[in-house]
Amino acid sequence: MSEAEDLPSISVVLPTTSDFASIATTVRHLRHQTIADRLELVVAAMARPDFLSDESACRGLWGVQVVHTEKESHGQACAAGVLAARAAVVAFAEDHCFPEPGWAEALLAGYTSPEVVAVGPIFRNANPSTLVSWCDFVVGYGPWINPRAAGDQPFLAGHNSSYRRDVLLGLGSRMADGLESETVLHMELRTQGRRLVVQAGARAAHTNFGGLDVWLPVQYHCGRVFAALRADRWGLPRKAFYAVASPLIPCLRFVRAMRQLSGSTESRPSLLRLAPLLALGLAADGLGQLVGYAAGSGGSPRHLTDFEFRRMDFVPESDRHLWSEAGTGV
Repeated sequence: MSEAEDLPSISVVLPTTSDFASIATTVRHLRHQTIADRLELVVAAMARPDFLSDESACRGLWGVQVVHTEKESHGQACAAGVLAARAAVVAFAEDHCFPEPGWAEALLAGYTSPEVVAVGPIFRNANPSTLVSWCDFVVGYGPWINPRAAGDQPFLAGHNSSYRRDVLLGLGSRMADGLESETVLHMELRTQGRRLVVQAGARAAHTNFGGLDVWLPVQYHCGRVFAALRADRWGLPRKAFYAVASPLIPCLRFVRAMRQLSGSTESRPSLLRLAPLLALGLAADGLGQLVGYAAGSGGSPRHLTDFEFRRMDFVPESDRHLWSEAGTGV
């Protein structure tokens, strides 16, 4: 057997700030992948030197690595996982997003030419019981909630897409920032003539925030991080222009989000019920972008890390069964 044949087909990087129980549901879904025996799991254990994986709970996978990292941001943890990964294609997963059995195989099938450097999935709402969950879902994943989104796209979903590993390694010291706000990375890849593809056969169920007290701060911090990273190499006049223009961004995104909701095939609340909360969340994001263009990211990456993990702590009690159900149903 050649060295290439002895390597996994895909490595899945799964960051966590907690124990194995916090990622057990996602791992269970990975074990049920159609190509589980070709899938390597790389757990990026953040600030948890005592983290131990449950070998019996990972049975059937090609292999498991635990990367202990003291890094404090999601992007830094993901970058550490990429460095350790052994497959030519690296995908990212979350403790609150549950891939369907054909997810990994479909992602790999999307790499149809060397120009395709990233492949992403489509999504459904795993916890559709609240208005906030729907607003969070469409703000974060609106472009990829309709199967018709398959094919070439300008952006892919953050934290849940896949990349050619050599492309990420080519970013060098900028890899962590690129994986912190992947929209900025996708902009860069597209300007280089690279292709980003959505695969309709790669499906995942995403669990969203359920309360305004969490969702609004998250929107602010997301907007601030995005703007800061996007403007990292800009001069002061351009930053000032975008800061002044940032109040227009929520309006444009609101129209786009309403259109995406209209095209969704899922059962959802009426647009009239969703519109006020959606506008509020996008306004928080717009405020974050204004501050990000004017003053940089500040402590927002750390705040996002606090909210990103252990999603079960930030959803209604009625949604917490998603982490306890047996099998791969969500």
